[in-house]
Amino acid sequence: MADAPNGPGTYDIVILGGGSGGYACALRATQLGLSVALIEKAKLGGTCLHHGCIPTKALLHAAEVADAAREGAAFGIQTQFDGIDMHGVNSFKSGVIDRLYKGLQGLIKSAGITVVEGEGKLVAADTVEVNGERYTGRNTVLATGSYARTLPGLEIGGRVITSDEALQLAEVPERVVIIGGSVIGVEFASVWKSFGADVTIIEALPSLVPLEDPALSKQLERAFRKRKIAFKTGVRFSGVQQTETGVVVSLENGDTIDTDLVLVAVGRGPRSAGLGYEEAGVTVDRGWVPTDERLRTNLPNVYAVGDLVPGLQLAHRGFAHGIFVAEEIAGLSPQPVVDSGIPRVTYCEPELASVGITEPQAREQFGDDNVEVVEYNLGGNGKSQILQTAGSVKLVREKDGPIVGVHMIGSRFGEQVGEASLMVNWEAYPEDVAQFIHAHPTQNESLGEAALALAGKPLHSHA
Repeated sequence: MADAPNGPGTYDIVILGGGSGGYACALRATQLGLSVALIEKAKLGGTCLHHGCIPTKALLHAAEVADAAREGAAFGIQTQFDGIDMHGVNSFKSGVIDRLYKGLQGLIKSAGITVVEGEGKLVAADTVEVNGERYTGRNTVLATGSYARTLPGLEIGGRVITSDEALQLAEVPERVVIIGGSVIGVEFASVWKSFGADVTIIEALPSLVPLEDPALSKQLERAFRKRKIAFKTGVRFSGVQQTETGVVVSLENGDTIDTDLVLVAVGRGPRSAGLGYEEAGVTVDRGWVPTDERLRTNLPNVYAVGDLVPGLQLAHRGFAHGIFVAEEIAGLSPQPVVDSGIPRVTYCEPELASVGITEPQAREQFGDDNVEVVEYNLGGNGKSQILQTAGSVKLVREKDGPIVGVHMIGSRFGEQVGEASLMVNWEAYPEDVAQFIHAHPTQNESLGEAALALAGKPLHSHA
């Protein structure tokens, strides 16, 4: 490694974007002795820390506290719910973000990474220009992330907002229509319902969370009905009209809904426009930057990571991508990151957590006769009964083979996805998992019970 400059010059790696993928790549690269320039136009940590994962989960925890205050009598506790102070909620949220941001800044500084503040543009395959100065990389990593997408006919502004604006609301809306029933939509629906709003979700596909296993979609819909969260599936919006007092949402089936606020939650798009990618020769497909399994673009020594790359849009995927690319550049030949092995959590109430492929995907891959499935109902799990949550753990395996999918729903089940990830990624057989002793009483036991059932020896479940 040549001596690293502190400003414009040549580095082993120039990284455009300081979110989960970019900063992880930078930190791992410096551990491996490589010089790094990290270019970020806003704040280190990107969408996840400032506008995504962390603030939304802070809101969801506040929502859980609100529900606990309402429901204390069910546990013999005399609590009362007096309302939501959004200033206080936002202060809590900001405090969490600020602590994590300061910690990240400290990590980056102590690692000796050159951080360049400003909007970077790729002016050649190996060169990024920022504020009129050029940073050249023996390797270039594109890590510019994603933005909140909208749909034709849905202009953002006024009472029509994306998740970015939803995180800044100073008061709880009385009525909300959410267009999009996937992860972002159901999480905000859960928050606002707990905060006291009337919520309606519009989802064009036949079910909520349509990318999840059908068993989870059905149980989430059941839970949302119980919570009186309204939803319409299999129907598209046809237009919105803002009035002085609210918004009228029109659907293709002729229905209209009067509401105070519309949240557009139709996913996130890749942030690649205007950054010089195509002009520098990088292949761009509908905004995405395609790569091979080793995250190489079509240009030598140019890589892309995170939400920019087609596939799952998850902060921990970007984080894993960043580490992989740093190790790839350093010559360590790391194992590729495979999307199906990445754990996925939706943090609504109840939570959804999954790893691997769904039952329909398994049947398509292996054939109907070569798939075995078991669903363990949380009615048999002591800790889940204490927490008063319904749900299940579903295991999918190749017949006489390993577990290829784990799909869970229930309060707090995001915390169980770690063992599920080990099961799928280490290609465990049900018999392997069944022999491990799971502590009692924990929700974690449900994974062991499901494995026992799939191994042909169910205990706290019906065969």
